[in-house]
Amino acid sequence: MKSHSTYVPPPYVPLGQSDAAVEIVPCTEDIPMRGHSSDGPTQWSSGICACFDDMQSCCVGLSCPCLLFGKNAELLGSGTLIGSCMTHFVLWALFNSLCCLLTNGVLLELPGCFIAFYACGYRRTLRSKYNLQEAPCGDFVTHFFCHLCAICQEYREIRERSGDIRHPDLKLAVVTAPPVQTMESVSAE
Repeated sequence: MKSHSTYVPPPYVPLGQSDAAVEIVPCTEDIPMRGHSSDGPTQWSSGICACFDDMQSCCVGLSCPCLLFGKNAELLGSGTLIGSCMTHFVLWALFNSLCCLLTNGVLLELPGCFIAFYACGYRRTLRSKYNLQEAPCGDFVTHFFCHLCAICQEYREIRERSGDIRHPDLKLAVVTAPPVQTMESVSAE
């Protein structure tokens, strides 16, 4: 039995178009799953800056982006968790550190270029698999300027399209509070 999320993301508004021009669709109980459409590309289920809608993937994406990137590649079927994670780590951390140290920060954009070239292929695969718009801009530009937000958006999209809202892939400890306890005085009779 699958449970569907009641969350409906706000519609994507392209630059140059105001919020007033967007049609508001009322929420119904049965939200159909989005599939391929012959009308053209469909919208992303969440925006590029909607990282705080899913705090778990946001925290993992900010603290260890290579893990989230590897998980995206694995869920897409485009790579393995370890292979994609390690490649991302080498391109991101190692090149970033080396370029920063060797050039005193002058060539800091060079590693960003390498990681954007690598990551935009996965974003292109995701877009073609789910027939998504190339938004907010091109795949390379999105990863070059907003890499961490892009991999979080891609993870949310894969999870939303697969219909699993329980985060089966990012296991974190769940802490629950103990039940309320009270002390009663015992009177001697």
